[in-house]
Amino acid sequence: MATTGAEESVRTAMEKAGLGGGVLQAKYSRRVLISDIIGRPDGGEGLVGEKVVVGGWVKTGREQGKGSFAFLEVNDGSCPANLQVLVESEVFPLSQITATGSCVMVRGELKQPPEGTKQKVEMKVDKVLEVGTIDPSKYPIAKTKLSMEHLRSFVHLRPRTNTISAVARIRHALAYATHTFFHKNKFLYVQTPIVTTSDCEGAGEMFQVTTLFSEAEKLERELKENPPSTEADIEAAKLLVKERGERVSDLKSNKADKALISAAVSELQKAKDQLLKMEERSKLKAGIAMKDGKIDFSRDFFARQAFLTVSGQLQVETYACALSSVYTFGPTFRAENSHTSRHLAEFWMVEPEIAFADLEDDMNCAEDYVKFLCQWLLDNCLDDMQFMAKMYDKTAIDRLRSVATTSFARISYTEAVQLLEKVTEKKFENKVEWGIDLASEHERYLTEEIFKKPVIVYNYPKTIKAFYMRLNDDNKTVAAMDVLVPKVGELIGGSQREERCEVIERRIEEMGLPKEPYEWYLDLRRFGTVKHAGFGLGFERMVLFATGLENIRDVIPFPRYPGKADL
Repeated sequence: MATTGAEESVRTAMEKAGLGGGVLQAKYSRRVLISDIIGRPDGGEGLVGEKVVVGGWVKTGREQGKGSFAFLEVNDGSCPANLQVLVESEVFPLSQITATGSCVMVRGELKQPPEGTKQKVEMKVDKVLEVGTIDPSKYPIAKTKLSMEHLRSFVHLRPRTNTISAVARIRHALAYATHTFFHKNKFLYVQTPIVTTSDCEGAGEMFQVTTLFSEAEKLERELKENPPSTEADIEAAKLLVKERGERVSDLKSNKADKALISAAVSELQKAKDQLLKMEERSKLKAGIAMKDGKIDFSRDFFARQAFLTVSGQLQVETYACALSSVYTFGPTFRAENSHTSRHLAEFWMVEPEIAFADLEDDMNCAEDYVKFLCQWLLDNCLDDMQFMAKMYDKTAIDRLRSVATTSFARISYTEAVQLLEKVTEKKFENKVEWGIDLASEHERYLTEEIFKKPVIVYNYPKTIKAFYMRLNDDNKTVAAMDVLVPKVGELIGGSQREERCEVIERRIEEMGLPKEPYEWYLDLRRFGTVKHAGFGLGFERMVLFATGLENIRDVIPFPRYPGKADL
């Protein structure tokens, strides 16, 4: 960003404006946040007459009065609304600051705008402190409305749009609310590993973490630059070892001076070491290390197969079985070649785990948590939610209010299937029968049409659920539950965990999973086992539910999906 008037720093400008320590000033950037001006209950009207410094990006700029002044709509990301800024041509060349996307830092006085305007306050600039110019012909984020698909091609610039900036603030609010909820309920935040050696879901759709490929490429380059010794070289080295060995034997048999023998032994050892290096290097071969016809993962970085985690649940259980109530909140990964609007390869999960808890406790916690998130947005992010309701989903705020104040319906999986089988007014793409994994269309019909509110479905068939879920007495179902909400379908998946060692061992075997990677997990059952339960909330699905957007790729800052991993 270029500075204008280098002789006067921003600090000096603020001091001259009487802003040395005002309560409005941002602590670390010597400016006033726009949200602290127009986000006040009076819309900033009570600040008229105050001199402030603000910084932000120009949303729109228009010259008026035959080029004598310009109005700029400036936004700094602190709130969805813009501050109207008036700059006269005597203060600064208007053509350099009116283009959409320009960045400005300006000093001026807050004024009462003319009657009839929607703003309660505007700013008249007396000095332009800094300007980040732009070439409008090359700027890809024009002020005209752009499709969300187009914006995905510019993930580094799309936060400057009204929609993505609103989503970012809503996402932040939900993350803060998450930590607040669990802190208030005495849960401990545990950071679980991203690199793992166990598959939580047992589906096998995991990204592998390996250095074998890079090591193979490195070795191939090295062998080309420095080829291994030939058989002739190795034979010559062996002959040298033999000769030096005979030399040592001769010196010893002739009772030579100890210094001579020591020197000969040293030369012999050097020859042996060199031969060993030559023989080892001759065994090196380009390509991935193999053993018995399979990739030799013992040569890999972690000396075994490793993956990006699909869930932190198994690891966070270790802390639940010691500290009682814990949760993890972090990125998870799934190598599922899906291009739907509901799937990402990298996404965030909130996963609490509660010791001494059963399925009912788990459902109670999940319901309270979702309600807390909805109410938090209504209380702390209403301006952004109003924007989303206006631009994308007029029912967004009503949906939040409804979820925040309504008791969730609770039905068994069997009851859910029976209800869906009776549906005649809609033909489902996926046939409904006991034993299927409910599809999104089924979940949404239950919550949007039948109950018209969130629904918790529990006691699913064991054949469609993970090995760690507690087997019910009927030996057909497990103590699992899903929270279904309008617009999205499944928002939360959880269960009471299987605490009986012999049962979980049998489930691992039934599902054809290798036992060895889960030995540590079984230890939690072998040593002081405890009844416990937990769930996972897909964070992006919660943002999708709240905002009313249609594609999950638009509610995460840097979406990763098949064929796309920008930045």
